[in-house]
Amino acid sequence: MFNFDVLVVGAGHAGIEASISAAKLGCKVALFTLNIENIGLMPCNPAVGGPAKSNLVREIDALGGVMGRISDNTYVQLKTLNLSKGPAVRALRAQSDKILYKYTMRKLIEEEKNISLFQTQITELIIENNEIKGVTDELGVQYKGRCCILTTGTSLGGKIFIGLQSFCAGRMGERSASYLSSSLIKAGFPLKRLKTGTPARVDSRTIDYSKLQIQPPDEPDKYGCYNFFSFKKEKNIRPQIPCYLTRTNELTHKIIKENLDKSPLYSGLIHGVGPRYCPSIEDKVVRFKDNPSHHIFIEPEGMNTYETYVQGFSTSLPIDVQFKMLRSLEGLENVSVIKPAYAVEYDSVPAVELTHSLMTKKVKGLFMAGQINGTSGYEEAAAQGLIAGINACYYLQNKEMFEPERKNSYIGTLIDDLVTKDLLEPYRMLTSRSEYRLILRQDNADFRLMEKGYEIGLVKNEDIERFRFKKEAVLKEIENLKNSKISFSEKNREIMSKLNQSFDSAKNAYELIKRPDIDFLILLDMGHKKSFETDDIYLNKEIIEQVEILIKYEGYIERQKNQVEISDKLEKIKIPDNIDFMEIKQISTETKELLNKIKPKTLAQALRIGGVKPADISVLMVLIESGKLRGKIV
Repeated sequence: MFNFDVLVVGAGHAGIEASISAAKLGCKVALFTLNIENIGLMPCNPAVGGPAKSNLVREIDALGGVMGRISDNTYVQLKTLNLSKGPAVRALRAQSDKILYKYTMRKLIEEEKNISLFQTQITELIIENNEIKGVTDELGVQYKGRCCILTTGTSLGGKIFIGLQSFCAGRMGERSASYLSSSLIKAGFPLKRLKTGTPARVDSRTIDYSKLQIQPPDEPDKYGCYNFFSFKKEKNIRPQIPCYLTRTNELTHKIIKENLDKSPLYSGLIHGVGPRYCPSIEDKVVRFKDNPSHHIFIEPEGMNTYETYVQGFSTSLPIDVQFKMLRSLEGLENVSVIKPAYAVEYDSVPAVELTHSLMTKKVKGLFMAGQINGTSGYEEAAAQGLIAGINACYYLQNKEMFEPERKNSYIGTLIDDLVTKDLLEPYRMLTSRSEYRLILRQDNADFRLMEKGYEIGLVKNEDIERFRFKKEAVLKEIENLKNSKISFSEKNREIMSKLNQSFDSAKNAYELIKRPDIDFLILLDMGHKKSFETDDIYLNKEIIEQVEILIKYEGYIERQKNQVEISDKLEKIKIPDNIDFMEIKQISTETKELLNKIKPKTLAQALRIGGVKPADISVLMVLIESGKLRGKIV
């Protein structure tokens, strides 16, 4: 018998963030994995970030998590997407060195003195009086703990499909967790089957890159900086390599259509629901039949390997068909396949079984994070793992749970969507999922969350001090611009003329920078004196970037803040605990059933439940305000 504070089952991205956050907050952690060599493995695309996902990574970093920092230290390519668009949709994406990323994550785990590693399969939860007491592994060894975080990924009842063949596995080359599902069912949790997939890995030496379109990495920007995920001072400038682009064609589509009967997806062998926003290539060809081609990105898996990822070519067709499909692509006519593509079906627990803290409603002390909650993606998993790890410690310390809100984070949006909406497919974070995306940008995650990370105890002193300097400098510089005049000189007239800008007299710097083609560096060239000094070029850039965004998008930001204030009114109206909504005669039966299932805490959360009618929310508001539901407005 082993004794711990927190038991973490699974060492993927969710399990890593959960175990490290709990350990850094003083808990004694046991981390269980099916294969110790696969800690921090990127089983699908070896990349971090992208639209909305980069926001999650920045927020994880602002709260003191590790994903952003490790990505910054292991990238082979940095790429900022949507640079020509507004800051709300700009997104950093880092192609990672898969081997180095995994090594670095494992090193981080092994250096944490409060974490003990175990390679074993957990088969049973020990539950007494609806409280978690520990777990049992496949050898009958018991591990005691008052908290358990399940981060099982695709291993829970995992089954891999390649053509009409299938076998039990959570990932290629790794066994599935075959018994834990039964323990969850025994505890009263409903399970559902979900599906995901991954493309083939090919030998880069057998690719004709001269036929492909190069996708170069970012160059240093006008400040001499690259974009990174972490807000920490240290920046790791690494050599970068390009990715490449090819496309499917008529022959590719013909091969796929002729072999759909061999697809487990179309033959009925796979029952799990797959992610709509990341479909297999056969699904793309069927659903978008009028599209003559689809983009396929050829992405290296590391600096010191010729294993290459074929992004956008996920499939579960037989291996011989996969060879034909791949060799139909321009530049891949003679390609050699290292690992075949496959689909994997696995068990998950509907996230409506959880509270916003990610603790289950049925079993106290039992938390869940990652794909077991119905999400897809490393970033979504890591975000949940961080919150679950923090709250496991808070549960042990009888502290109020940390529940990020929609209005201040994408993490809050993610968790609220999961526990409020009964999702039918794997959840992927998108910018469109947030009604507050103008103020929840990747660039200001530290402004929104770093003080909270410091309060929790995960953000270091030097990092909070750097942030506080930055925050003060931004506010000071905005005031400085308001009081600064740009002189009407010959030099300045020439600068403005080249920009096709009118300039007939001295102008206020604050008003000038509002113009689309005028930036802070131009103002400096025109004689503006900034109010802050720093030798840190990245901090200098961050301050200027925030000043420009806050001034140029001032009107949009203010409107969004007004939306938050309106929403806050419903968020502040609490719904009493232990209400049986079926007894409320004035609302519809459908709404009663949904409210009883989800048990929302506020009227705002109730309104976000799919199928709940606004008219029923109005009835609830009247009942709460009148005191008939013993509710109160706080």
